Amino acid sequence: MTATPRTALTIAGSDSGGGAGIQADLRTFFACGVHGMTAITAVTVQNSLGVQGFTEIDTETVVAQIKAVAGDMGVDAAKTGMLATAEIIGAVAKTLDDVHIGRDTNVPFVVDPVAASMHGNALLREDALEAIRTELFPRATLVTPNLDEVRLLTGIEVTGPDSQRAAADALLAFGPQWVLVKGGHLYSDPECVDLLSDGTHVVELTGRRHDTPHTHGGGDTMASAITAGLAKGLGVPDAVETGKRFIERSVIESYPLGAGVGPVSPFWRLDDSDPRG
Repeated sequence: MTATPRTALTIAGSDSGGGAGIQADLRTFFACGVHGMTAITAVTVQNSLGVQGFTEIDTETVVAQIKAVAGDMGVDAAKTGMLATAEIIGAVAKTLDDVHIGRDTNVPFVVDPVAASMHGNALLREDALEAIRTELFPRATLVTPNLDEVRLLTGIEVTGPDSQRAAADALLAFGPQWVLVKGGHLYSDPECVDLLSDGTHVVELTGRRHDTPHTHGGGDTMASAITAGLAKGLGVPDAVETGKRFIERSVIESYPLGAGVGPVSPFWRLDDSDPRG
């Protein structure tokens, strides 16, 4: 009998194309060596060309999924993705308190505020954005917005290092312990610079920008890799550094699939000597 791995819970929507959402989270958890569990909030109809529609899961079922796995299997770290509505966000926040997950517990909680598409379009109504600010952020160990989500959440347009730091400070004012302002969408910068801050310690994580259109699920994958690191006992800075390197390699190994944007790939972790298997 092998040792039981650490566990990670993702509370997010399903992607029928398999590149983002719950599917990306589970792929990443597996590649990082943790057991993945799910609470599905919505079922999307999507492929490489985009989202054609989605159906929300009723709030009671979302809550029941969280309680079922937390009460029986235990959770070493958790993350959120697409939460769809203010009602679901509020219910998830209360349930996390009930099962002792979040910044003031021993179970780290990562909020990936899926509020904008990869094209910068808003995916949540203002009441849901406000619920993220007031209900989830104060419970978060770490929040991981991209620049379009930063703009929607704070009104700050990040154009360089100064505004990136201002955005981090504005997000910290909502109550999370740490903020990671991802710089991947700052296409004028030849490098991808992510800013990690808890208000006292500020770290810039720099990585190469790779020329590929196939980046579907990149944000989900990075947040999941960070969550896996936290589940395995890493502190936030080390987990973020590990997640940064994981997504860099996953972008390098991304692949075309369908007629649109292909997914980033964690398959390189299956055989590091030959990422093509």
